[in-house]
Amino acid sequence: MKIEKISIKNFKVFKNVVFNNLGSMTVLVGANGTGKSTFFDVLGFLKDALFYNVGVALSRRGGFKEVISRGVDDNIEIEIKFREPSGKLATYFLSIGQKDKKPIILREILKFRRGKKGQPWHFLDFKEGIGKAITNEEDYDGIKHVDIQREEQRLASHDTLAIKGLGQFQKFKVVNVFRKMIEKWHVSDFHINAARNIQDDGYAEHLSEEGDNLPIVTKFIYEHHRNIFETILSKMALRVPGISQVEAKPMEDGRIVLKFRDGSFVDPFIARYVSDGTIKMFAYLILLHDPTPHNLLCVEEPENQLYPELMSELSEEFREYGERGGQIFVTTHSPDFLNGINLDEIFWLEKKDGFSQCHKASDFPELSALVNEGDKPGYLWKQKLFRGANL
Repeated sequence: MKIEKISIKNFKVFKNVVFNNLGSMTVLVGANGTGKSTFFDVLGFLKDALFYNVGVALSRRGGFKEVISRGVDDNIEIEIKFREPSGKLATYFLSIGQKDKKPIILREILKFRRGKKGQPWHFLDFKEGIGKAITNEEDYDGIKHVDIQREEQRLASHDTLAIKGLGQFQKFKVVNVFRKMIEKWHVSDFHINAARNIQDDGYAEHLSEEGDNLPIVTKFIYEHHRNIFETILSKMALRVPGISQVEAKPMEDGRIVLKFRDGSFVDPFIARYVSDGTIKMFAYLILLHDPTPHNLLCVEEPENQLYPELMSELSEEFREYGERGGQIFVTTHSPDFLNGINLDEIFWLEKKDGFSQCHKASDFPELSALVNEGDKPGYLWKQKLFRGANL
């Protein structure tokens, strides 16, 4: 499922901002403080709210007063429009406020539109913990006039998402699918030191958000997807000259250590002794060649610790990830990375009167004309032609 539009109101620097016409790959640029990290935090907030509840998700960010936009006496609102596998456009809406100084979900809606002009079905509609959900969702397909069957539900807490509770039951199929979609979002918070760790042997198919399970994911791909692992190694050799082999080796105490072999030396190097750039490039290749890609992958500033010459090729790796079925959001300060990005994939943020505004680069004819004449987006950004998105 692909997200096509995200609307955010009263969440930190986003007083009222819309990210529209999102594709398989979206790249955010902007000066520091314009909201690039906040955009990812909105997605992380939804995932935390689903995993825990809204109260915990807010407290992890300092509480309601720290999340609500400065000077605003209103509610936090998030709306996501996404295209589900059958091609239908769905909308999820969430409104959060306070009651007796406690966070409360004021409204939560999940709806599909029946055709281009039809009225939307509210598969789920809750107000302050009480609402209804459709139970005969299978009748939705191919039938214009059906007797809608709704079941009333009452949640245990006013800060619990209805998609969390009802999404556990198969009879609420649409809710269940959307819940699983959010659960599979991967908002990367990669830490190089965590990736260097020697780790207890275990089983993991996906790289964690911090990257601390890199050795056992490497082992999994090597043992179960050898062709993918060979592809990763061949690309690693191109990106980091000298690296001819990477191994996830078991130690005598049962732990797993990551070792890199340089053709110039007899003995391999343990991960803790190789450069930050080598570790990070290998981790990105493991992440971007995941045999079962995340439906949404978010990566902040991939250029850190990497050579500028690698950025254009890395941008192609990200795009290929999207073409394999995932959707990817990236923030960057790198002109070299932007040079590998299409203009219609770039959004930039600027701050006005203390709040962020969003622009899509391809909506500006002067930028499109320059790119059509052969200029690259990164050079245009470096020349400060993206208004308000200066380095």
